[in-house]
Amino acid sequence: MERVIAAAERIFSNFGMIAITDIIDIAIVAFLIYKLIELIRSTNSGKVAKGILLLLAALVLSNLGHLYTVSWMLNRALEVGVLALVILFQPELRKLLEQVGSSRIGKVFSGGRQAASDELDGAITQTVEAYAELSKSKTGALMVFERNNMLDEAIRTGTRLDTVVNSELLKNIFWNKAPLHDGAVIVRDGRIVGAGCMLPMSGNVNLSKELGMRHRAGIGASEQTDAVVAIVSEETGSISVAVGGMLKRHLAPETLERLLRNELLPEKKEEETSIFNKLSALFPGKKEGSKDGETDKK
Repeated sequence: MERVIAAAERIFSNFGMIAITDIIDIAIVAFLIYKLIELIRSTNSGKVAKGILLLLAALVLSNLGHLYTVSWMLNRALEVGVLALVILFQPELRKLLEQVGSSRIGKVFSGGRQAASDELDGAITQTVEAYAELSKSKTGALMVFERNNMLDEAIRTGTRLDTVVNSELLKNIFWNKAPLHDGAVIVRDGRIVGAGCMLPMSGNVNLSKELGMRHRAGIGASEQTDAVVAIVSEETGSISVAVGGMLKRHLAPETLERLLRNELLPEKKEEETSIFNKLSALFPGKKEGSKDGETDKK
């Protein structure tokens, strides 16, 4: 018991040595580490970060193993690598500095990425409604639903907007005589943030020759980011969706809506399923005869 009391006294005495400046110091470092992790997650920098960690691990092992030549080479590579990283992450660093320098400093702390699921739900409904009409009239369309990887570079190539997704607006944007119909509409957190935007073309040489530039751009965007891209073919009116470099073609509007909800609202779906399961457990239904079964099948 005396040892426990002595240990507790030592711990409390150490806490007494912590000043308010130490807490501020730790908070700033923790915030910077958090923003760095968030930056890596919101861009395609995960593989680069893994490569840097492997390089640092190799440097530590070479020093422990007294591999002087390897250690010297890795040290030189790290010195050059600092400059290379600044060049490599130039767009991301620029974006971060723009946020810091803007008047809306709260966005730096909050990240500005908290979307209203109801707005995204409405955006999906309006998109499906517009795509059903565009498919009938064989009007080409290209929409990109942003997820974790931000598409600021693509947005800069088009016209910046900030408006809700509306089926009539989409039909006007993609009308073949409209000035923005050739580019992509980019949706972030359920709102249109850009129109007439240029997307990177897919480098996949195995794509079907039937696919035009609109489809190749949609596949390219889904290859380089985690976005969900919805496409309407101008030649056939067929609806397609590109996810992770894979293209799903000839979709009915109902299938498009189900696919978009599964990809963009998985948390909501899981929550609804969980609530349904809990209610089912609390109020178990009574199984009746074949009459009800026939009704369900219908």
